[in-house]
Amino acid sequence: MTTADLHTLTGAYAVHALSDEERAAFERHLADCEACARESAELTATAARLGLAATVTPRPEMRAQVLRRITTVRQDSPREPVLSRAGRAASDRRRLLSRWALAACLAAATALGGTAVWQHQRAQDAQEQARQAEEGNDRIAAVLAAPDAKSESARLGDGAAGTVVVSKSQDRAVFIASGMAHPPKGKVYQLWFDDAGTMRPAGLMDADRADQAVLLSGSVGKASGMGVTVEPAGGSDRPTSDPVALMPFPT
Repeated sequence: MTTADLHTLTGAYAVHALSDEERAAFERHLADCEACARESAELTATAARLGLAATVTPRPEMRAQVLRRITTVRQDSPREPVLSRAGRAASDRRRLLSRWALAACLAAATALGGTAVWQHQRAQDAQEQARQAEEGNDRIAAVLAAPDAKSESARLGDGAAGTVVVSKSQDRAVFIASGMAHPPKGKVYQLWFDDAGTMRPAGLMDADRADQAVLLSGSVGKASGMGVTVEPAGGSDRPTSDPVALMPFPT
């Protein structure tokens, strides 16, 4: 693959449409091509903004409407068929078998009651995580779609790229990362607001994802930029390592 070919892959790279071989070659190219790195970061940010801005949250009243409609739908009562003597005998046998089956089911339910409670709790936890993820996406989308949203992009090293989007009206900032290497085991990427040289904690990144959009925790306030450091799992109150990235906020 020639250098000229690599210059044309910025869009495909931004939407993850390259093969593993093409992606590896393009990321090596990014280390030496500032124009492609900047364009890839901008296209990645645009793709994220378009994707998140298109999410649709169900109307709050939809759940209540569905539950209300359920109560108005009447189920037809089963009709008792007219049976012969042989039919009644067969029906009695089926009832007896049903009782045995019911007893077996009750016994199994009693034995597996603990498992059912555990599964129910897991389902509730999953629903809560989904709800929090949806709320997080809504907040990210609000920043990215804000009329006054401004962005700044930069290379982060090792082929990674980052874009920060700031909305003064929302007083929030979103960091969009592409191609981030996994942090060392037991470590995590932590985000910081740069308040005139004093770093203020702004949340953690997902250590398992190379590409992600993260809403910085807290308001932008008077921060002039942001930083990324590698910290112990759970984060730190103040940076304990050299910054992976330092980015000024767009003006």
